[in-house]
Amino acid sequence: MLSREEALALAEIDDADIARTLRELIAIPSVTGSAAESEIQHHLARRLELLDLDVDLWSMDLDALRADPDFPGSEAPRDEAWGLVGETPEGDGPTLILQGHVDVVPPGDLATWHGDPFVPRVTGHVVHGRGACDMKAGLVAHLAALAAIRAAGVRLRGRVAVHFVVGEEDGGIGAFGTLRRGYRGAACVITEPTGGSVITANAGALTFRIAVPGKSAHGSSREQGVSAIEAYLPLHRALARLEAERNRDPAPLMAEYPIPYGLSVGTLRAGDWASSVPDLLVAEGRLGVRLGEEPADAREEFERCVAQACAEDPWLREHPAQVTWPGGQFASGALPDGHPLADVVRDARADAVGDGKPPVRGATYGSDLRLYAGAGIPTLQFGPGDIQVAHSAREHVSVREVVDAARTLVPVILRSVGTR
Repeated sequence: MLSREEALALAEIDDADIARTLRELIAIPSVTGSAAESEIQHHLARRLELLDLDVDLWSMDLDALRADPDFPGSEAPRDEAWGLVGETPEGDGPTLILQGHVDVVPPGDLATWHGDPFVPRVTGHVVHGRGACDMKAGLVAHLAALAAIRAAGVRLRGRVAVHFVVGEEDGGIGAFGTLRRGYRGAACVITEPTGGSVITANAGALTFRIAVPGKSAHGSSREQGVSAIEAYLPLHRALARLEAERNRDPAPLMAEYPIPYGLSVGTLRAGDWASSVPDLLVAEGRLGVRLGEEPADAREEFERCVAQACAEDPWLREHPAQVTWPGGQFASGALPDGHPLADVVRDARADAVGDGKPPVRGATYGSDLRLYAGAGIPTLQFGPGDIQVAHSAREHVSVREVVDAARTLVPVILRSVGTR
């Protein structure tokens, strides 16, 4: 059942403004590490000020964050990173964090898009463009819910803190820096695209690099050399076996996925001349981290697999491959079992939208959830859009989904922080 305050705020949800704001944010090409990533933070700071929030917009000390022993890693080069937090001025009750990342992945091959990926294309009630669902739609849902509560004149007992962060796509430097600045809350809702489900757990993902040595020779006398490409093949087979082993008996939240903890080689680089035997191959990829597994344990198992494969190969036994761990390092994360936040969101969805309680699932990808959970903040994900179209030229979201997410957030906020 909706309270009087909830009904008043829901009546202020502005569908047309939601659609306009979504197009406005997509048009800012905030690719991870780019100047536009900083631009959108300043743009959103102005939006938060219009909502009468206390706004903290700061330039992060990148050197200090990177030197922190718990730094989650990064891949995109960057000279600056801006943190942004907006808080309601009310009170002495609990604080609910609404979190979302402002950065998007590069668009890739522009020929696969219908037009410019950063010029939003509207077909009916669907908006297409890079970042549409991952996760400009989630940012808009946060803004719309708070605007509706403000317009209805509802007074909050506790506080709402909006955390808009950079760098989620390559490791989480924005969330890490925001938490290091001291921001905390009683609970956190991240509006990543969840396809109508409540996501209470994320697998982790660790970026690995394997350097496989060979022996150079002229291609016309290749028997004098050892191809690093051929030397890599037994390692590739060993990694496939490791993936199968690590995906036996997954946790119940992950059991629906064919491969909950994927081990994928994303790039292979070898050789620098067509008629030379390549003397080095570098393979890079991602190793899925199981729920509750320490990243250090996952790394150790991976390194042990590579070492064993090398020990069984005549060439690699004497010239072993080297494993390093560059880039983003995502631990797993989960909402504590039995925490009421999941039911608060599920009930809010049913009451405000009327299509029943959403299911609870885990997700196979890493996110900022693990950083907030690791800081002792109960966190889940619920937001508009489908992760299946994120990072693709098919990326889109329906305005209806964003409206429904904003409608869900209104009672989530009011039930979490209370009203006066």
